[in-house]
Amino acid sequence: MEKPQSKSAKYLYERYIEGDPELEALYEEERTNAEIAMRVYGLRKEAGLTQKELADRIGTDQAVISRLEDVDYEGHSLTMLRRIATALGKRVQITFVPLGGKASSS
Repeated sequence: MEKPQSKSAKYLYERYIEGDPELEALYEEERTNAEIAMRVYGLRKEAGLTQKELADRIGTDQAVISRLEDVDYEGHSLTMLRRIATALGKRVQITFVPLGGKASSS
């Protein structure tokens, strides 16, 4: 699990989350949802597309792209992420990392 980097966020994590398995799992889930949302948004902007244009490319509605870019959205599917990646000339790559947060080389 990757801990926050800023001093204040690190303090809050250590004070209110660390050591509580339920809160640590919730934190990790929310961090992952936020990371996916930010990546989808960043890739779309990098491609110079609006939400509607990306939606048209993958055969869905603009509202679906809006939800995917919302950090509170919890319904990400690998199928949809692959469709977005393909429309943007990318591919999805999944990496499993130890709970300590550092990726393994294997």
